[in-house]
Amino acid sequence: MNLDHVFKKTNKRIFRGGADRRPEVPEGLLSKCNMCGGAIVTEDVKKNYYICPRCKGYFRVHARERIHRVADEGSFEEWDRDLTGGNPLDYPGYEEKLAATRLKTGLEEAVVTGKCRIDGQETVLGVMDGRFLMASMGEAVGEKITRAAERATKERLPLILFTCSGGARMQEGIFSLMQMAKTSAALKRHSDAGLLYVTVLTDPTTGGVTASFAMEGDIILAEPGALIGFAGPRVIEQTTGQKLPKGFQRAEFLLEHGFIDRVVERSELKKTLGDLLRLHRMPEQRTAESREPRTASGCPGQQAKKNAAVQRDAEITAWDRVRLSRDKKRPRGHAYIAAMFEDFYEFHGDRLFADDAAVLGGIATFCGCPVTVISQEKDRNFGMCSPDGYRKALRLMRQAEKFGRPVICFVDTPGAACGVEAEERGQGEAIARNIYEMSALKVPVLTVIIGEGGSGGALALSVGNEVWMLENSVYSILSPEGFASILWKDSKRAKHAAECMRLTAAELKAAGIVEQVFQEPEHFTGENLYQVTEPLEKAIEKFLEKYGAMSGQELAEQRYHRFRQLGTIERK
Repeated sequence: MNLDHVFKKTNKRIFRGGADRRPEVPEGLLSKCNMCGGAIVTEDVKKNYYICPRCKGYFRVHARERIHRVADEGSFEEWDRDLTGGNPLDYPGYEEKLAATRLKTGLEEAVVTGKCRIDGQETVLGVMDGRFLMASMGEAVGEKITRAAERATKERLPLILFTCSGGARMQEGIFSLMQMAKTSAALKRHSDAGLLYVTVLTDPTTGGVTASFAMEGDIILAEPGALIGFAGPRVIEQTTGQKLPKGFQRAEFLLEHGFIDRVVERSELKKTLGDLLRLHRMPEQRTAESREPRTASGCPGQQAKKNAAVQRDAEITAWDRVRLSRDKKRPRGHAYIAAMFEDFYEFHGDRLFADDAAVLGGIATFCGCPVTVISQEKDRNFGMCSPDGYRKALRLMRQAEKFGRPVICFVDTPGAACGVEAEERGQGEAIARNIYEMSALKVPVLTVIIGEGGSGGALALSVGNEVWMLENSVYSILSPEGFASILWKDSKRAKHAAECMRLTAAELKAAGIVEQVFQEPEHFTGENLYQVTEPLEKAIEKFLEKYGAMSGQELAEQRYHRFRQLGTIERK
């Protein structure tokens, strides 16, 4: 590919500064960034992934250049290259405009589709090109994307689409609008086949493309600063008369509001896509690449630890354990993820309203097995999750079910967030929906309570095939302070309440509420976390072996009967 030729065309579109402003510089050698106004060397920009070295602004990239940057060398096989649309409305001058655009761009239409490999992983790839009528979606664009989705479904391949569009193509009217339904229906079939669909939103992604295939990915990535929205900023301002906030409809704005999973730098995009494709492979058994369990070098002997634990148990009260569960030095969920899982990719947002940082979630590998990991983060709003956090967790669990991944949850919360905003956005409904959906998930679900497990805020991530606890964690109907306030109108009686509530790990295991309890070091911090994670890793491996052998229906049945037997009327 002649990159000089490609970039010369790009200059005409995205740089401002004609020949009269730089008469002594050969054309194509030096240009002006239309974002910061600085002079930039063309070759430096190309080497820097078409990013301005001064302001770090992203220039738009042609489809074939994008493919060249993302696909493994020589692996791209183009499909439907010569497919073109017509003029369904007999719009005057439209056919001539199409012909001129084809001549200028060397493209037959605004999207290039085909099959390639990314870091050795085979995938179907589609890339929209903004030079072709601003990559507006007409019949041909819709047809090419639909065919790509159908062929990906038939060949059981993942699908990646790079979006860049001004929306529906006005010259094709209602026929353009119908492509939104057509592409979405094909993508639904691809999804129902259990296959991965990733969208990468680039600048700009607007209108009917945003309202269809751009926002339908299992995973939605975006480039920094990309404009993403249904109605454009100018339309919104003219219609509403409102002054829009800085950064409105940019990729970072959508990340904050829960609509995309990650903002990815262009230089990291190929690696990210390759990792995601690898994590979504569905091997029939674990690969030989699974890592060896960590060894506890220098740890005290098991019998010595058991003896010490017995001695401590006799001295520690229920209230002491409550206080230990709240210790600020106690390791948080992210520390367990870093210690026990590899290749962790965090995903963001509930795809409805916001991204709650009190819930950390994503995909990773455990001993070579892809898993979905979700944790409540005590350092963020005390681990008190908003409705958005529970909806994010449920979105990730549903995604795990689609791809057959086990779900592992780390619980640490005094309870769900309360307040006007939480109630306005349906806190009760969000918790109820999680409990309802988790009960029937057809993948293994494990919950580990690592600190506080308070009320429905904890139960919303604890409807597992098994629930485990650390020895100084607690699990209860609400906090001891709240218990004392409700029953005795005196929160100062929390210490007495803790003794009455039977909230310790040992008591809950004896009652059949939890299956396993894991010992902790006497002074539990991040420095000695390995003393907990090493036995925990071995137990998780056994859990996955046991429950991974069950069918989806068997897993749901086991989970149903696990909770069905708790609190029955007939007791021994």
